[in-house]
Amino acid sequence: MNKDIWTGAGSLIRLFLRKDRLILPVWVIVLALLPLGYGSSIAELYPSEEMRARFVGTIASNPAMAAFYGPVFGSSVGALAAWRSSLNLIFVALASALTVIRHTRTDEEAGRRELLGATAVGHHAGLTAALIVVFSADLAVGLLMAAGLIGTGLPAAGSLALGLSMAAAGWVFAAAAGVAAQLSEGAGTARSMTVTALGLVFALRAVGDVGESGGMGWLTWLSPIGWMQRVRPYADERWWPFALALGAVAVLTATAYRLSARRDIGAGIVPPRPGPAAAGPGFRSPLALAWRLQRGALYGWSAGFAALGLALGGVAKSAADGLAESPQLIDILEKLGGSSGLADTYFAATMNILALAVSAYAIQAVLRLRTEETEGRAEPLLATSVGRLRWAAGHLLFALAGPAAALAAGGLAAGLAYGLSAGDVGRELPRVLAGALVQLPAVYVPAGIALLLFGLLPRLAALSWAMLAAFLLLGQLGALLGLPDWALDLSPFTHIPRLPGGDVSFPPLLWMLLLSAALAAAGLSGWRRRDLRP
Repeated sequence: MNKDIWTGAGSLIRLFLRKDRLILPVWVIVLALLPLGYGSSIAELYPSEEMRARFVGTIASNPAMAAFYGPVFGSSVGALAAWRSSLNLIFVALASALTVIRHTRTDEEAGRRELLGATAVGHHAGLTAALIVVFSADLAVGLLMAAGLIGTGLPAAGSLALGLSMAAAGWVFAAAAGVAAQLSEGAGTARSMTVTALGLVFALRAVGDVGESGGMGWLTWLSPIGWMQRVRPYADERWWPFALALGAVAVLTATAYRLSARRDIGAGIVPPRPGPAAAGPGFRSPLALAWRLQRGALYGWSAGFAALGLALGGVAKSAADGLAESPQLIDILEKLGGSSGLADTYFAATMNILALAVSAYAIQAVLRLRTEETEGRAEPLLATSVGRLRWAAGHLLFALAGPAAALAAGGLAAGLAYGLSAGDVGRELPRVLAGALVQLPAVYVPAGIALLLFGLLPRLAALSWAMLAAFLLLGQLGALLGLPDWALDLSPFTHIPRLPGGDVSFPPLLWMLLLSAALAAAGLSGWRRRDLRP
């Protein structure tokens, strides 16, 4: 079996690195940089131990904050920075899992793995190469993060503990994705299984942290996310939880190899259910096909944003109380989004972050066109009476309506939760919902960039993710780093009206919509004229 694991793995590693030469460095750098501003900003916002202790008291007294971010283990600058970075564990785990599935199950589904299998490549070499690439990328995230945190003046031990906890979370879910890739013969199903598992361990961690005083704390120890938070960076570090993570990685990896040995290339352990022999009347159009392909993502993003909105709305009152402790924080959040009222400032900033997140969904919906093209499923359809623009329009509808549905779900849930806590649902819900929906013109700009690249430079379509990463860094770190206004203005999310509470300026919204339309028109024009390309 060792021969099947290692034969050809080196060549596949080079192939995967070449395929990911754009997107892999982007997510490694972005995930490593995101937590770096937290330490210096917390030191500036809460310069005294007394102020930090009051802030910790606010966190500890709010169950919704414990569910969303997890527990805080100290009032030092580093401990608060580690608490604020807890969501990064989810981001690293998700990026790792999706990368493993792309290089295993997606390649099999497209038929590329079968071609490689006809050469001198071992049966398990693809899984080996995918895991090595992702494990190395996760380790790079952790070490870069640790080096950056040490550079900001935080203690070396805590910085290393935080960085390694990020890497370990990525390793666990990379191995879990390797198992999911063996169970199903569809990449979409494997992604759904992994994302569901990630949501489950997050929920176990949240319930365990909230219910710790009621005897529910043991649930946290069923979650790899909970293990990594119990490393307690900058608060008398505990190194033994890493043994739990490494044990889970070993068990999951061994399981993935054993399952891989029991199936043929292209097949899954769990057989798929056969569909009907003939399509129904409602499944005979490009739009119906797009609905079939895109509906899972639409449901998932909408449900996820609704849950996230409930959490954000639930902590809004406590967040406003925390803002009152630090005038500097009010100033920074107003730069990120918001202009009047503490709760309004909080919601304007958080809705801007949600808009950046949902832009990933918009790009994903657009790039489904490229996936269908490269995997050979578009050509048979376009050989019929279905025109290119008609086929593309079905998917583009989801790039437009999908983000709107997700933001609406998040805005409604956040407005309802905050309205109930404030005792005025009728006033707060529409205000928060408006703050969510006003983000849409900015969301459509990255989608337009993705469509432009798909139509004119299809081989560089992955650069749309790099553009989104640049917008993310400008929006989240630009103001904290004191970048000039012209640099901040490069991001469309800088030009969104600061709602709720601010004044609405329609010209920026109109210009962004016109820019998105121009990018889309250029992309569709290129798609209509160019040849199909692998």
